[in-house]
Amino acid sequence: MVSRVIPVEPFDLIIFGGTGDLARRKILPALFRRYCSGQMPESSRVIGAARSEMDDAAYRDFIREALVEFGKSQADNAEAIEGFLAHLHYVPVDAKGEGGWSALKDLLRDDENVVRAYYFSVGPSLFADLAGQVRNRGLSNRDTRIVVEKPFG
Repeated sequence: MVSRVIPVEPFDLIIFGGTGDLARRKILPALFRRYCSGQMPESSRVIGAARSEMDDAAYRDFIREALVEFGKSQADNAEAIEGFLAHLHYVPVDAKGEGGWSALKDLLRDDENVVRAYYFSVGPSLFADLAGQVRNRGLSNRDTRIVVEKPFG
């Protein structure tokens, strides 16, 4: 079977819960595999958002460790890891409060050619709060998507 690369439009993917276990073990390693297979346009960005206080460099170090641990066969490709990490950013955000929302808004691009998606990798009790914050703070447009992680357990 011949594999093919399916083109993906440039995107900003904001992962709420970006420091959580699901992001570390599954979401970011999966995105790294997509990057390695050529399915991540150069201008695309992944923005981690969570309560933890850290900057871009600390977040990249945090994710580098996760990729080495959970990145499977690509984890030994230091050049690919560094290339992927260059697409990562981080913003501390308080889902129910005021903190971090203006910094997130400043980081997002208003380019209509960039798809914006929010991944809610958080507990169900935060879904409504996050969706409301995204709407009320003007962080969405008609093409914005929200992905809700279905909780098990």
